[in-house]
Formats: sequence, structure tokens, C-alpha cells
Amino acid sequence: MSFTAVLLDLDGTLVNTIADLTDALNATLAELGRDLLSEDTTASLVGKGTRALVLRALAIQDSEPDDNLLDQALASFREHYRHVSGTRATLYPGVTDGLDAFRQMGLKLAVVTNKPTEFTLPLLASSGLAPYFDVVVCGDTCAESKPHPMPLLHACAQLDIAPQQAVMIGDSIYDAQAARAAGITALAVPYGYNEGKGVQNLEVDDIVLSIDAAAHWVSTRGTSQVPG
Repeated sequence: MSFTAVLLDLDGTLVNTIADLTDALNATLAELGRDLLSEDTTASLVGKGTRALVLRALAIQDSEPDDNLLDQALASFREHYRHVSGTRATLYPGVTDGLDAFRQMGLKLAVVTNKPTEFTLPLLASSGLAPYFDVVVCGDTCAESKPHPMPLLHACAQLDIAPQQAVMIGDSIYDAQAARAAGITALAVPYGYNEGKGVQNLEVDDIVLSIDAAAHWVSTRGTSQVPG
């Protein structure tokens, strides 16, 4: 079956957001009297959405933060991140060339991220990526988020394609697990976060060095344009 659509993760795949996330986390931790984090440490905490990110940051100094502390930290982080999101974020090399190539192949495109809608849509707009995508599935779009297959299957339904017609590109184990569970071809990029671990042992169909390289990979496997 030919590919008709590409699903892409956001943070660590299309956009390097670690500087902004670290700034927001550190502003929150400073308010709570906690030690600040390096960008490398923040990168090791990213992957399962905002709540997990803040919980993991708190757990570095408090192995079992209570619900009140977590709620306070979440509210603080969201407020700080609203102000800094996109200010220091950068596109990874090959992203726009790759997305242009997918479009030239007639493929539909979707973002599937664990990032909440309130942060995803502004980031796509500020980074100039919003016009590329037919569908955006965020961490709060479905009842489940990655690694559950639901967000990927929802994206396929919105694109009116079968899962077997899609390719998922991401930087983490959660992208790989979600794609496998959904029956979707999975590609991994090695430059992202993946909780500070390499992608060599992920159960994916291939590792590609950039989104541009992913477009070449897809083009050599066959594509088919979907009307509409």
C-alpha cells in the first residue's frame, strides 16, 4: 500500500523547544525555592506531556510531590510557558525542506503531539509551520495520549486514510510505541529528546537523520495522493 499521509511529532522532531521549556520550568522552580535545571536535564524529562514534565522536574528534589504542590507548579509553569513559548524555539535543520517535499508529493500532513492545545497552536503559528498541516492532534485532543495509539488513529480518521497508509515520524519511544500499536510505519529522528536516550534500540522501521531525509525515505517507498 502506498503512503498517503505523514504524521509528525512536534517537540524534538520539528522544533527544538528545550530552551523555552527550561526557562519556564526554572521560573516555576525558583518560585518554589527549588534548584534550577540545565537544558540537558529538561530534555531528559520531556515526552509525556506537560503534567509529566512538571511532575518529573519536581521529583528530582521531592520523590513524591503531593497533589497540591503539583497543581501549584503546573499552574505556574503554564503561566510562564505562555509568555516564553516560541521565544527561543528553533526549527531543526531540514524541517521546512522536508515538509515542502512531502507537500510536493501530494501527501497529507498532521502533527500528533502530547503538548496541550493551548501551547501547540501558538507554537505552530510562531514557528511558521501551521500552514503545512491539515490536522493537528494535541495531548488533550483525545482521551489518551502517546504512547497510546488513539491520537494517531484519530489523526488518520481526520485525514480519511487507513493507518497502513501513514508514516509516523518522531524522536521518542512514545512515538514508536504509539505507531506500532496503531499499525503505522514508524521512523525515528536521532537529534531529539527521548528522555536523554538514543533511538538506536527503538522498534521503528528506520532511523532518518532529518525530516528532509524522511521525505526521501518515503519517496523511495511509494506515495499516493488522496483526493480532497
